Amino acid sequence: MKINSFREMYLQELQEACSVESQLVDALPRMRDAAASETLKQALEGHLVDTRAQLARVETILKRHEVNPGEHQDQSMRRLIEESEKWSGMLDDPALRDAGLIASAQRIEHYEIAAYGTLACWAKQLGLDEDQSELLAILDQEKAADDLLTELAKQDVNPGAAQ
Repeated sequence: MKINSFREMYLQELQEACSVESQLVDALPRMRDAAASETLKQALEGHLVDTRAQLARVETILKRHEVNPGEHQDQSMRRLIEESEKWSGMLDDPALRDAGLIASAQRIEHYEIAAYGTLACWAKQLGLDEDQSELLAILDQEKAADDLLTELAKQDVNPGAAQ
């Protein structure tokens, strides 16, 4: 598919974001189930709730623009999830597996932070204030999830894995 305008590029990237969230709705329960730390399980479950809401928000934005939410599958997210599952499958020790899960989850969060930061900037450039507001709200949630994972890693998981 050829893209001929900034708006088309924006809408296609929104479709990619929709795919990202959809894939995460499927992957986060597996990540949660692989975690040993109850705190990490709770963090992943909380992010699953947020991810479902983010998926609904992105679908709403796309419908507002009369664009099919399910038209694209984000290949980068697919690979990040595959790597996460491969990584977690290689680690039998629960503490090491939790550290690996956090590392994988943070890679995913950083990918989402980059995507939503870009989308919010593009929405502003296109004068789509309502879109921008919703995208910035998702961006804030992604940053908060990353911060929580960092704290879990520093205070609980990584010290246990290093022993």
